Amino acid sequence: MKLFWTETAKQDLLSIKQYIATDNPAAAKRWIETLRKRARKAVHAPLSGRKVPEFSRNDIRELIEGNYRIVYQVFSDKLVVLTVFESHRLFPVEKVHQI
Repeated sequence: MKLFWTETAKQDLLSIKQYIATDNPAAAKRWIETLRKRARKAVHAPLSGRKVPEFSRNDIRELIEGNYRIVYQVFSDKLVVLTVFESHRLFPVEKVHQI
Protein backbone atom coordinates (compact mmCIF):
# COMPACT_ATOMS: atom_id res chain seq x y z
CA MET A 1 0.00 0.00 0.00
CA LYS A 2 1.25 3.47 -0.87
CA LEU A 3 0.70 6.84 0.79
CA PHE A 4 -0.42 9.91 -1.14
CA TRP A 5 -1.19 13.46 -0.03
CA THR A 6 -3.82 15.62 -1.75
CA GLU A 7 -2.86 19.17 -2.67
CA THR A 8 -5.21 20.31 0.10
CA ALA A 9 -3.37 18.20 2.68
CA LYS A 10 0.01 19.45 1.45
CA GLN A 11 -1.24 23.04 1.77
CA ASP A 12 -2.55 22.24 5.26
CA LEU A 13 0.93 21.09 6.33
CA LEU A 14 2.51 24.19 4.83
CA SER A 15 0.07 26.45 6.68
CA ILE A 16 0.68 24.64 9.96
CA LYS A 17 4.44 24.89 9.45
CA GLN A 18 4.29 28.59 8.65
CA TYR A 19 2.13 29.31 11.68
CA ILE A 20 4.41 27.46 14.11
CA ALA A 21 7.55 28.83 12.46
CA THR A 22 6.63 32.40 13.40
CA ASP A 23 7.59 31.44 16.97
CA ASN A 24 9.98 28.55 16.46
CA PRO A 25 11.16 27.41 12.99
CA ALA A 26 12.92 24.31 14.33
CA ALA A 27 9.82 23.20 16.21
CA ALA A 28 7.72 23.74 13.09
CA LYS A 29 9.95 21.43 11.08
CA ARG A 30 9.86 18.75 13.80
CA TRP A 31 6.08 18.95 14.14
CA ILE A 32 5.46 18.56 10.41
CA GLU A 33 7.73 15.52 10.38
CA THR A 34 5.76 14.09 13.31
CA LEU A 35 2.51 14.50 11.35
CA ARG A 36 4.04 12.92 8.24
CA LYS A 37 5.45 10.01 10.23
CA ARG A 38 2.06 9.37 11.83
CA ALA A 39 0.43 9.21 8.39
CA ARG A 40 3.14 6.83 7.14
CA LYS A 41 2.39 4.45 10.02
CA ALA A 42 -1.26 4.27 8.94
CA VAL A 43 -0.20 2.56 5.71
CA HIS A 44 0.59 -0.58 7.74
CA ALA A 45 -2.81 -0.63 9.48
CA PRO A 46 -5.13 1.69 7.50
CA LEU A 47 -8.31 0.74 9.33
CA SER A 48 -6.77 1.43 12.73
CA GLY A 49 -7.79 5.07 12.55
CA ARG A 50 -11.28 5.87 13.76
CA LYS A 51 -14.15 6.57 11.38
CA VAL A 52 -14.56 10.30 10.87
CA PRO A 53 -17.74 11.17 12.80
CA GLU A 54 -18.85 13.72 10.21
CA PHE A 55 -19.05 10.98 7.55
CA SER A 56 -19.50 7.62 9.30
CA ARG A 57 -17.94 5.83 6.33
CA ASN A 58 -15.57 2.88 6.61
CA ASP A 59 -13.17 4.31 4.03
CA ILE A 60 -12.79 7.78 5.58
CA ARG A 61 -10.63 7.55 8.71
CA GLU A 62 -8.63 9.83 10.94
CA LEU A 63 -5.69 9.81 13.27
CA ILE A 64 -5.27 12.23 16.13
CA GLU A 65 -1.76 13.54 16.66
CA GLY A 66 -1.47 16.14 19.36
CA ASN A 67 -4.12 18.72 18.58
CA TYR A 68 -4.43 17.75 14.92
CA ARG A 69 -6.71 15.47 12.92
CA ILE A 70 -5.14 13.68 9.96
CA VAL A 71 -8.07 12.65 7.75
CA TYR A 72 -7.45 10.02 5.11
CA GLN A 73 -9.28 7.76 2.68
CA VAL A 74 -8.50 4.07 2.35
CA PHE A 75 -8.43 2.39 -1.05
CA SER A 76 -7.45 -1.19 -1.87
CA ASP A 77 -3.95 -0.18 -2.94
CA LYS A 78 -3.36 3.24 -1.39
CA LEU A 79 -4.05 5.57 1.49
CA VAL A 80 -4.75 9.22 0.59
CA VAL A 81 -4.41 11.97 3.20
CA LEU A 82 -7.27 14.37 2.50
CA THR A 83 -6.72 17.10 5.07
CA VAL A 84 -4.93 17.96 8.32
CA PHE A 85 -6.41 20.47 10.73
CA GLU A 86 -6.61 21.45 14.40
CA SER A 87 -8.94 19.13 16.27
CA HIS A 88 -10.68 21.88 18.23
CA ARG A 89 -12.05 23.27 14.96
CA LEU A 90 -15.08 21.94 13.17
CA PHE A 91 -14.46 19.89 10.05
CA PRO A 92 -13.90 22.53 7.34
CA VAL A 93 -17.13 22.81 5.34
CA GLU A 94 -15.31 23.36 2.05
CA LYS A 95 -13.48 20.07 2.60
CA VAL A 96 -16.72 18.16 3.27
CA HIS A 97 -17.77 18.80 -0.32
CA GLN A 98 -14.51 17.37 -1.66
CA ILE A 99 -15.09 13.99 -0.01
